[in-house]
Amino acid sequence: MKNAQTVVIGGGPAGLTAAYELAKHGHSSVVLEQADRVGGISRTEDYKGYRFDIGGHRFFTKVGEVQQVWKEILGDEFIQVPRLSRIYYRGRFFDYPLSISNTLKNLGPVDSALIVLSYVKSRLKAKLNPGEEAENFEDWVVERFGNRLYRTFFKSYTEKVWGIPCDKIQAEWAAQRIKGLSLKKAVVNAMFGSNDTKTLIKEFDYPILGPGMMWERCQEILDRKGSPVHLHTRVEKIEHENGRVTKVTARKGDETLELEGDDYVSSMPVTALIRCLHPAPPAHVLKAARGLKYRDFLIVPIIVNLKSLFPDNWIYIHSPEFKVGRIQNFKNWSPKMVPDPEKTCLGMEYFCSEGDQLWEMSDSELVKLASREIVGLGLVPVQALVEDGTVIRQKKAYPVYDGEYRDHLQVMQDYIQSFQNLQTVGRNGMHRYNNQDHSMLTGLLAAKNILGEHHDLWNVNVERSYHEDFTKDQWAKLKAEKKRQEQTQAILA
Repeated sequence: MKNAQTVVIGGGPAGLTAAYELAKHGHSSVVLEQADRVGGISRTEDYKGYRFDIGGHRFFTKVGEVQQVWKEILGDEFIQVPRLSRIYYRGRFFDYPLSISNTLKNLGPVDSALIVLSYVKSRLKAKLNPGEEAENFEDWVVERFGNRLYRTFFKSYTEKVWGIPCDKIQAEWAAQRIKGLSLKKAVVNAMFGSNDTKTLIKEFDYPILGPGMMWERCQEILDRKGSPVHLHTRVEKIEHENGRVTKVTARKGDETLELEGDDYVSSMPVTALIRCLHPAPPAHVLKAARGLKYRDFLIVPIIVNLKSLFPDNWIYIHSPEFKVGRIQNFKNWSPKMVPDPEKTCLGMEYFCSEGDQLWEMSDSELVKLASREIVGLGLVPVQALVEDGTVIRQKKAYPVYDGEYRDHLQVMQDYIQSFQNLQTVGRNGMHRYNNQDHSMLTGLLAAKNILGEHHDLWNVNVERSYHEDFTKDQWAKLKAEKKRQEQTQAILA
């Protein structure tokens, strides 16, 4: 096989963005992807013409470089989607973000008052003990929002997602994913009736045929520019010598591919990367790789013989009596995701671990479970209206932030950074719960490093604004900039 300047392992957002940025500067690459399509967990699957995400993937970001890549690749093939979601808890649906009237109606004045008192108590305790830092998720949330709010809106859903008790999840995960997020602001604001200056984005961009459309188009661009993307290609060995990677060996069907490049970018799970290295890393690095854990995921798309069901893009299911964790209504993301306008496609999302009871259920059993639960939730009148369904299983969907992960990851990070021409990017490449935009940013900066710049990829989530909450001024500026870009594009057209 003809070698390229850079070998990219993984055809998800991070790997493809790296290859795309390199191609823009005339730098060739080859992308190796194990799956049958590009996009990673941001891909779009298809079943009998029904398109669906592996989870929902909104296109919003505060990172201008990422926004630019989206526009370059898809141009005007985005639609504007209004954001609407709710939380199901105690047999009721709570607005998300929570509204005062809806919250009071669902919780009642007594529970609402108790949440306020619990919140005030936790804040007073924190002020009296300013030097103590929470080590786990439960303590972090309770310290900031109160025990009652934690048990009402955080505990059951978080444990459903991760499959471990909240006191076994590191506090830094909460700091990364919840800090500034609307749930705590919305609940506290709802209880106090205050008007915070922050707001969640009210609409977002979305490719008309789903997020996979972005990465399929990116694949086409790379192929045209002489940077091919190889699907069904599994990396088996990564050879190195004197602190440099020298060759990648991969298997594509019956064919063995051997590729040499000047630089290497990997978004494959960092644990798999460590196992592929030859010669093998030191024993303590291999031990660290064995210590990292992942949470798997499966989605059961069901086709319902009804034109419309509910207005939400997605609904969080906090009640522990239901196994489903989140429900996507793909027709409400884009009408083009559903080929028959008289029907609806829902994505019933289940968080699980490979080998557990949920994961091992047959596809037919899972479709039956999803059908029962959607009726039990009151979202579909009778089970007979669910006329078809399928199952997609996704391994290593979420890196787990347990009590040992930080030490294990540091060992592997130190070892990987000892290589002069190897960079890891993306959610699994860095074992970091990135959203799509920050996974893309790591790929973009990895490419810029190859082109001569100097960026620390491991500080991406530290240095860049992460969350989707905006001040009113920021939101106004974002809308104004978007309008300006649209006007510029119209003039150029």
